[in-house]
Amino acid sequence: MKDLPQKISEFVRNNSLPGEAAHMKMAPNSRVRTSQAKEYTGFDPKLSAVMILLYPKNGIWHNALIQRPTYPGVHSAQMSFPGGKQEASDRDFAHTALRETEEEIGVPQNQISLLTELTEVYIPPSNFLVKPFVGVTDDQPNFVKQASEVSEIVEYPIAQLLNADVIKEKDIVFSSGFKIKTPYFDINGKVVWGATAIMLSEFREILNEIGFKDKI
Repeated sequence: MKDLPQKISEFVRNNSLPGEAAHMKMAPNSRVRTSQAKEYTGFDPKLSAVMILLYPKNGIWHNALIQRPTYPGVHSAQMSFPGGKQEASDRDFAHTALRETEEEIGVPQNQISLLTELTEVYIPPSNFLVKPFVGVTDDQPNFVKQASEVSEIVEYPIAQLLNADVIKEKDIVFSSGFKIKTPYFDINGKVVWGATAIMLSEFREILNEIGFKDKI
């Protein structure tokens, strides 16, 4: 589907986003499976933005996820999109997503065209409110990882998201010993769960709605 960027833009322009209905399909069982109803507004959440970056590779549309390093924190070693906390110098959330993408995986901001913003996601354990963006590059990027923030860059064809067996379920055990059962995406053998899976679920719904095919 050579016109994937155009199809995504047209869909978002002419339709409501899948939103929380898509989010809840990949939400951990411990998360309230009803509308958030802006329940986080009184928590003064930290603001952040991430990038779902689409790019051509060997004639097929790809996306790149990152694995965070192991560290003493709630998101240690987790899979995520490139992105991070909004800085005072950022013009807006889109700038945050672009800046963080360049810093963490080395893709220059001026090489990324933004297609749309998806539905925001609140992350209770770290009190972050995340704005996801979908962007595209014309060419396959030359990735350079930021060692302090990224332990691995994981590339995968986005058609993989539409495979019937890509969604699985397992118990996730935190360092504290707390355990939850949660759905996750099995991406190249990596467990993609939590907020990243929730955002990816909305993107997956859009691919289904536009009748995505994997060839460019």
